[in-house]
Amino acid sequence: MPANRNILYLLIGALVVAVGVLGYNLYQSKKEPQGLQINLGPNGVKIQNK
Repeated sequence: MPANRNILYLLIGALVVAVGVLGYNLYQSKKEPQGLQINLGPNGVKIQNK
């Protein structure tokens, strides 16, 4: 019986880690990029430092 409980704890821990990693990746993909932004439009070229 204790072996089953250890496996359950291991699975729950792995799920918590997986959710944390996926959440961090989602946060990084939605975050505004830093650096230089160059926009080319009908009003000409705009260069912005972010």
